Amino acid sequence: MTTQDNSSDTNTNTGAHAGTGITDAAAMTLALGQAELSMYITAPNPRVGCVIVKDGRIIGRGHTQPPGGNHAEIEAMRDAAAQGHDVRGATVYVTLEPCSHFGRTPPCADALIKAGVGRVVAAIGDPNPLVAGQGMARLAAAGIAVESGLMEDAAHEINIGFFSRMRHGKPWIRMKTAASLDGKTALHSGASQWITSQEARDDGHAWRARACAILTGIGTVLQDDPQLNVRAVATPRQPRRIIIDSHLSITPQAKIMAGGGSWIFTAIDIPSKRQVLEAEGNEVIVLPNRDGKVDLPAVIAELGKRQINEVHVEAGAKLNASLIAEGCVDELLLYLAPSLIGDARDMFALPALPSLERQIRLKFHDVRQIGPDLRILARF
Repeated sequence: MTTQDNSSDTNTNTGAHAGTGITDAAAMTLALGQAELSMYITAPNPRVGCVIVKDGRIIGRGHTQPPGGNHAEIEAMRDAAAQGHDVRGATVYVTLEPCSHFGRTPPCADALIKAGVGRVVAAIGDPNPLVAGQGMARLAAAGIAVESGLMEDAAHEINIGFFSRMRHGKPWIRMKTAASLDGKTALHSGASQWITSQEARDDGHAWRARACAILTGIGTVLQDDPQLNVRAVATPRQPRRIIIDSHLSITPQAKIMAGGGSWIFTAIDIPSKRQVLEAEGNEVIVLPNRDGKVDLPAVIAELGKRQINEVHVEAGAKLNASLIAEGCVDELLLYLAPSLIGDARDMFALPALPSLERQIRLKFHDVRQIGPDLRILARF
């Protein structure tokens, strides 16, 4: 944890700040809860929450609004003003370093300085090169006590895709699949409804909803004709749908194309087909590799350029394996049902290994039960 303190009225970050009746940790927990409220609305901006504390009481709360709207700090100050509270001298808890640059909105750091707050506690620094410590530095230069690092890991998780894009130029790629305990996703006939429970399927929709885009392959489209939208949870916007289709085999009649707005990555340009697809409001992007297939790493890089923070992959065994083999996946989201299916379709069509030394190692990040099923988050 890093600290710049320009006042003499500060205790440890996890204890109560002098003059208040709420601990820093409790206030930041509430700010993280505010950030969660913006989960589905802020992309490509980060999800940020803010809580303002004065004289031992919370006087304002807020979270980032859709792009072009207020950031969390401004919403929290407006909330305080609406309740008749003066924020001068107050402590501001925010889950991401206040911005210091003009984007769609003015700098939040300047607004906090103008409001006369006494202390700002940020969970984590902003990885955006336009900020990257400058927000906290500006506050400190104005005589405001600033601290960062409190509940940093939790704040990073909420914006894991934003951090990936800012630091590495690519979105966070989360691959979801549902299977039996013996790792089977469907019978050889294609029958898969339903291996996992309704609770697991609903949970999967919540993960869809938080993503900026849902990616699948043409094989899944032709086999299952999925909608690949969010239906089980309330969301103000649908993620963009992306199809990997090397030979541009998709038709406008596929359910995934309903409403337009899909991005189709292909290895060959067929102008007549492209024109039909684009007339329906979709976009065809030609990105071949040397083998005549779609260049998957180039797709991921392109999505980063297009300000996509998180990608939710729901594809078949072949595309799953190709994405993993080419280092394009950051995390697996697995739902395992307490059942055995036997000889059937696998989750990943990975090749046989010559030795166990070549196995792909992951780390369990989170394991919990969802209804009767097990949900595993494992990271590469």
